Amino acid sequence: MRAVTALVAFLRKPLGIVLSGLAVVLLAVGLYWFQPWKLWVDETVHDALPTAASTTGARPIPSVLATGELISHEHTTKGSVRILQLPDGTRTLRLEGLDTSNGPDLRVLVTDAPVKKGTAGWRVFDDGKHVSLGKLKGNKGDQNYALPADLDLGTYTSVSIWCDRFDVSFGAAELKRAA
Repeated sequence: MRAVTALVAFLRKPLGIVLSGLAVVLLAVGLYWFQPWKLWVDETVHDALPTAASTTGARPIPSVLATGELISHEHTTKGSVRILQLPDGTRTLRLEGLDTSNGPDLRVLVTDAPVKKGTAGWRVFDDGKHVSLGKLKGNKGDQNYALPADLDLGTYTSVSIWCDRFDVSFGAAELKRAA
């Protein structure tokens, strides 16, 4: 009981008030920065396979330009990647069967970095050339991301699920050109 009384008395003093306020601010900043609740919240996305408009009413099937399988880096990550080209010439990066952890500020990057297993591959994807396709729509499911028309698939040879907040790859795939 004395300890509680002493704590209350301390918190009523100017130094106690300042330290209490500082503790609250640090807690709020830490929660914003790390967003730990995302570890328990899954966001599942089911984008349909992209198709181009057709005057005949038929739905043309996109051609596959490149494929890859995601490997785990900072977090366990599974799924596949396909680069699809529609008959109108537009290209889409498609994540299929994605299963990774949720996290703060996750992005989809197309890069020129080699995909390395283990911790050697965690931080390389923003070192060289890379293009962000935007925020990851969800940490599970099938997702489509439009590729820039001028993106050279000969230069950009990998995809990363990238945590921009902590500069680390959750998982990545080497893109292999389709035959």
